[in-house]
Amino acid sequence: MRTALVQLTVGDDPAANLAVTLEHIRAAVAQGAGFALTPECTNALSSNREHQRAVLRHEDQDETLAALRAEAERAGIWLLIGSLGVLTHDADGRFANRSFLIAPSGDIAARYDKIHMFDVNVSETEVYRESAGYRPGTKTVLADTPFAKVGMTVCYDVRFPQLYRRLAQAGAQIITVPAAFNHITGAAHWHTLLRARAIETGCFVLAPAQTGLHPEAGGKGRNTYGHSLAIAPWGEVLADAGTEPGVTMVDLDLNEVTKARARVPSLSHDREFTGP
Repeated sequence: MRTALVQLTVGDDPAANLAVTLEHIRAAVAQGAGFALTPECTNALSSNREHQRAVLRHEDQDETLAALRAEAERAGIWLLIGSLGVLTHDADGRFANRSFLIAPSGDIAARYDKIHMFDVNVSETEVYRESAGYRPGTKTVLADTPFAKVGMTVCYDVRFPQLYRRLAQAGAQIITVPAAFNHITGAAHWHTLLRARAIETGCFVLAPAQTGLHPEAGGKGRNTYGHSLAIAPWGEVLADAGTEPGVTMVDLDLNEVTKARARVPSLSHDREFTGP
């Protein structure tokens, strides 16, 4: 499968972000992509909850989702929309951080709500409380496609290896990790975490990322790390997009999943143990 990682620097205007996203997807298709992946927060990245409430939409009214579904159908490709911020009907008014897998028909083949919320103190000036605006998902998702079984995760999920092990033991061959990874934690941990998840599971790990300084009306903006990655089941970095927005192509051979798991069949070596 010829695959394209789309790296973006979105702002807080969904319409402007959509135009750039479509441009990159069309460039990927022109290079032969049958599967394209966009990052977390493809429609908008903002720390202002009131602004988010004004520009985000419910899933069935989201213009970004509708346009990207139409584009996948027009191009005849599989498309992972890394995630969209969408409104929910939750009583507390929180949003969902939702990843979508779109089939070449334009239909939604699978959707996944990010389970683990980024509530961290990176430094004195870098404090995040994702759960204040977004409610966590509760269900793992494994999509069965004609080209692979795809396990869906988002960004901060990567720090919770039990999620990846469960997806792999359920049959995942590819695991997606769309992200808007912080530039500080990214420099320290991004490559190591993604390579570890691939090695532990024997899966391809595909991680399209946001990059650079994201403009935000009335705010300081936010920095993300970039370096969209494709990792092989044996842990090799197959592609690294660096820090510029654009499209990075990689070819996937699913035979590598079988080979890696045959060499080290750790997914079948779980043992019960006692202790804390």
